[in-house]
Amino acid sequence: MGAGACLLPEALLIGQTPSPVTATNARRVVDVHHHFYPPSFVEAWLKSPPAGEPPIPVPVRQWTLARTLDQLDSNNVSTAVLSTSIRVAALGANPEESRAIVRRYNDQGAQIMQAHPGRFGLFGILPMPDVEGSLREIEYSLDVLKADGINLFTNYRDRWLGHSQFAPIFEELNRRRAVVYVHPATANCCGNLSSYVSAAVIEYPHDTTRTVLDLLFSGTFVRYRNIRWIFSHAGGTLPVMAGRIRTLAQAEVKNLSQVAPNGVDAEFKKLFFEVANSASSPTLTALASYVPISQILFGTDFPFVTVGQTLQELRAAKIPLDQLQAIERGNASALFPRLGA
Repeated sequence: MGAGACLLPEALLIGQTPSPVTATNARRVVDVHHHFYPPSFVEAWLKSPPAGEPPIPVPVRQWTLARTLDQLDSNNVSTAVLSTSIRVAALGANPEESRAIVRRYNDQGAQIMQAHPGRFGLFGILPMPDVEGSLREIEYSLDVLKADGINLFTNYRDRWLGHSQFAPIFEELNRRRAVVYVHPATANCCGNLSSYVSAAVIEYPHDTTRTVLDLLFSGTFVRYRNIRWIFSHAGGTLPVMAGRIRTLAQAEVKNLSQVAPNGVDAEFKKLFFEVANSASSPTLTALASYVPISQILFGTDFPFVTVGQTLQELRAAKIPLDQLQAIERGNASALFPRLGA
């Protein structure tokens, strides 16, 4: 952890014996969708429930580093890249408070990396939609904390990621050739459309597709070619809708040749997708038949889904061993050389 990162009393709650990956205990799986929720985060959520976010789920309340390490050790996971499933900045009552909450969260993620060398990576979070604060946090996360990338959400206050407001963010991330991991979030428009299941069940995959289309048709993908994008949950509904999107875009998008110079499919196939909560055979088949295996990463959504459950589903799909190894580790090692060492 670089100079300037704050050492918080809460570090005592996460400080355990370091568990470096060595030749004698090397594991072979990298999990790029693995959440953590330090106690201060839970306290802030309970104190001031954020507007537009769901009630705090039980797995979030029960998260501990010990449970995380047990998940990694019992499933031969070498490294988990830490992120969040909630727009943390929403916990703040004003921009300065949001920035402070985000900074504290990122510092705590970096403390976990430092205490357990080789076991964890980190996607730094930003106080979006605060552009100035986000630019500061990009610099701090990547330069000081040495985060492996940036954790964004599919929408912020009903503005999806292709909105022009966020252009300075992507200009900086593009300049840095950053990895951007995108987690779905419920938009205000759509969180209460179903009375039978939560928005996370049905709206999350749809909102992933919404923001991918927003990024594509706004020209964000083509303008910021250096960003490496990772989308959650096998791309949501994107793999099964790609053909429809391509066909209708040809008729409806007047500047299609500018935003997708090599075609819609080519743009989608450059993206990375992880398989958290999406490793079942039908979903995996749809994704793997559309994008190259090199673009598929392993993820679990822990603590909402266990590492073992995801591995069991993935391996039950009976894909060739070389492809399985690429998904479980090889592709992440190429994207994050530090994590595959």
